Order: sequence, then structure tokens, then C-alpha cells
Amino acid sequence: MKKISVYIGRYMAVIVLAVAALALFLPASCLWIQTGWINYLLMAVMFGMGLTMKPSDLTIVFRHPKDMLIGCTAQYVIMPLLAFALGKLFGLDEELLAGMILVGTCPGGTSSNVITYLSGGDTALSIGMTSVNTLLSPVLTPLLTYIFLHTSVEVGAGMFLSIVQVVLIPIVLGLAVNRFFGKFAERMKDVLPAVSVTAICLIAASVVSHNSEKILSAAGVIFAAVILHNLLGYLFGFLAASAFHMDMPRKKAVAIEIGMQNSGLAAALAASAFSAMPMAAVPGAIFSVWHNLSGAVLAAIFRRTGKDEA
Repeated sequence: MKKISVYIGRYMAVIVLAVAALALFLPASCLWIQTGWINYLLMAVMFGMGLTMKPSDLTIVFRHPKDMLIGCTAQYVIMPLLAFALGKLFGLDEELLAGMILVGTCPGGTSSNVITYLSGGDTALSIGMTSVNTLLSPVLTPLLTYIFLHTSVEVGAGMFLSIVQVVLIPIVLGLAVNRFFGKFAERMKDVLPAVSVTAICLIAASVVSHNSEKILSAAGVIFAAVILHNLLGYLFGFLAASAFHMDMPRKKAVAIEIGMQNSGLAAALAASAFSAMPMAAVPGAIFSVWHNLSGAVLAAIFRRTGKDEA
């Protein structure tokens, strides 16, 4: 099983791409994967991550608040500005621009924690940034969206419950199992990469298959804008971390946190807040697929870099 897990982790990008292509061009083959499963899949991955961590891995976040401040500030400065600039550069219409802005103003997604873990990055810092950014989002997401679009978007208290349910509770349970059932946790580490990749594949398949018509109907320009938004987020996130002389694991965590957005939330907000503009949900749907693919590739690249490299 360990050999299979290593093999799956090594070829993660190819596997995720193949699954996404199948879901896009043959959506009926993946429609059985319900979108309501996504949170549960992420919860399973978070529990697995908790199995590999110790309480000291989380307390380090509070001993280095500067890193948290840098990561959280970069999240809400870099991604909204990139979304607005790219939307204007590509001449997106009102509906697609609204969707781009929503993707940019949403917090980092929990998928960033998974990719950071698979990349050998600072998982504790990643989880901390995701948690803080999500707690800030009920204020910052509508405020920044209004600034860029002059439109009001309400974000409900459900987001607080979501971060607790999907991230914090599974991680705490994993930590508890690691603490009290250490031998079991050690054995499970061999299969965790396979579990993580399987979850990412199922999430990508669900998002793509249920939004295949919207994705295929979107013009090539929105694909280019979304892809650049994600890739430039990685780049500027890495540069921001480098500017403050973070070590390599923290550079990985910040880059991934900035580049990977809670695009599922963006698509949901677009559908509710901009109901008169159905195409506003398209950028979020495309981003949901693309950032899992690019994240898989980035994880493969980052895994080859030294964990202790400065």
C-alpha cells in the first residue's frame, strides 16, 4: 500500500488532469459525485493531516504572528487587485468581471491546506492563515467587492461554521488520535497521500461535471484570466514571503494560500448575490477546477525543493 500511495502522490497532477478532462467532456460519468460531498471529502483530508501533526505544530503560529500578518494581508491585497487588473486587461463584461472580483475577494480555500501538506510546506501556518482569513471574510469580502464593483454582497455567519466544521474540528480530532493512538497514526501515514489525491480528484470531478456546460460555453478569454489570476497569486505570494525572509516551508505555505481561493464560495455568492447575472458564477467554477490542477503540479515541483532551504 505504501508503494501505491507513493506512486499516486508522484503522478498526482496527471491523475487530477485526467479526471477533470473526463468530467468536462463526459460529465454524466461523474455526476454521481454530489457537490454536497465536497465538505466531507475535505474533512477526511483534514483529519488525515491532523494525524501527522502535533500540538506544537499549531502553537508555532502564535509564536510567529508576523508570518500570519504577512500572509493574511497579502491575501486581501494581492488577489483582489489581480482580479480587478486582469478583468480590465482582458476587457471582461460586467457579469464575468463581477465573478472575477468575487473570486479575488474571497478567502483562501481549505484545498490550500491539502496542497501545502502535499508540498512539504508549513501546514500549521497554512491552516492558521485559512482560519484567520475566513474569519475576516464576512467583513472584508463584501467591503472589497463593494470597493471594486460598488455592489453590496452579504456573507452569512454560515462561513464561520464552515471553517470550524471543515478545518478545525477534523484537525483537532486528528491531533487527538495522534496523541492517544500514536502507533495507529504512524501506520496511517503511509496511505494519507493516496487518500488526499483521491479526495482532490473527487472534488475536481464533482465541480467540473456539475458545471461542464457553463465551463465549455465560456469564451477562451475568461479561461486565460482565471489561469493568470491563480498563477500570479502563487508568484506574488512567494515573492511576498521571500521579501520578509521566510524559510522555504513558509514560502510554500504563503504562495499556495494566496494562489488558491475559496472559489466554491465565490461561485455560490455569485449565484445568490448576482442572480440576474448567471455568467458571474463561471469564474468561480473555472477557478475551482484549475487551482486543483495547478496546485497538484505546484505540489510536485515544491516536493523537490529542500524543506529547510531559506
